[in-house]
Amino acid sequence: MSATTSRPPAAPPPAEPDGPPPGTVAPVTPRGPAERRTPAPAEVEPARHVTGSAPPARSAVARPAPAPPRPSHGPDDPASSGEATQPAVPSRPAGRAADIAVAHTRGALADALEGLRRQGTVALVPTMGALHTGHRSLLQAARRHAHAVVVSIFVNPLQFGPAEDLHRYPRTLEADLAVCDAEGVALVFAPEPEVMYGAGAAVSVHPGPLGDELEGAARPGHFAGVLTVVAKLFGLVRPDVAVFGEKDYQQLTLVRQMVADLDLGVRVVGVPTVREPDGLALSSRNSYLSTVERSRAAVLSVALRAGVAAAAGGAAAALAAARAVLDAASGVEVDYLTLRAPDLGPAPSAGPARLLVAAYVGDTRLIDNAAAVLGPVPAP
Repeated sequence: MSATTSRPPAAPPPAEPDGPPPGTVAPVTPRGPAERRTPAPAEVEPARHVTGSAPPARSAVARPAPAPPRPSHGPDDPASSGEATQPAVPSRPAGRAADIAVAHTRGALADALEGLRRQGTVALVPTMGALHTGHRSLLQAARRHAHAVVVSIFVNPLQFGPAEDLHRYPRTLEADLAVCDAEGVALVFAPEPEVMYGAGAAVSVHPGPLGDELEGAARPGHFAGVLTVVAKLFGLVRPDVAVFGEKDYQQLTLVRQMVADLDLGVRVVGVPTVREPDGLALSSRNSYLSTVERSRAAVLSVALRAGVAAAAGGAAAALAAARAVLDAASGVEVDYLTLRAPDLGPAPSAGPARLLVAAYVGDTRLIDNAAAVLGPVPAP
């Protein structure tokens, strides 16, 4: 569930709307038309039958055809913020039969979950597909926290604005299934929009004031779309644990708030960001960057590291150090650089904090963040 996007046409900043308090639900108008494709068969199917003709009903599940791994650039040095290196990815033991299944409908999902729950606890990893090494780290974390892992692959139209990249967002289901199979995922839920959102759906989860700040200010309505689909997935899957990446830190924070405010009974686990060797946070949208833009994009993580290193001198010192790096960079247009508390409230005078940045590199909007520990401001 990513929070980067292609640059929308210039527009004045939206006014902060009035709305219900955090964690309540309110009627909203869907943000854009759902992409329409032919509905998939209403059954759980073997992974090898996800495209083309209808699969046989309830047949034995076979391993999907292997797909080459997505490009990787090797490990990064771990940072004090708890960022993850690109992990060594274990594959299934030779000769082990694949047990991954794919559900396209609510009924098929419910049938498959009935069997999984007999095995024990269930972890959910919500994704929009185009899985990369960062997603693998989420799947591995999920396996550590539950007996069975369910992955949703759904490009959610409600979280895209009219000028954003819904129709060109990467869709790589066959390769994604191979990744899920290699990571021991038990079930993939890959619905069409009409399955997730029935005709006449009119209620959305309101994200509260934080949903209109930072990414929410740049992408009005985005977090209402995110929280709505996550709430629906929680209702459909009923997971014991849900796993999200820290790269989309505001999303993670809002999901935790929603779970707490609405008493959803799901344990939310955050997984540290996985980075490329030069520090760039892995994202499905990095593929939008040209070669030159890709080299420029690494400055975001350089700026964060500079801010974290200077944080012992206080909030102003951390922001100044990060800003100096960004100001010296070419081809990078900063949207925001901010320091907040770990729950994204106002920054503390000292102690744990979160440094967040968003910037355009070419036409692609990238986000990143890092944990910092602020020292007390020196006395004058």
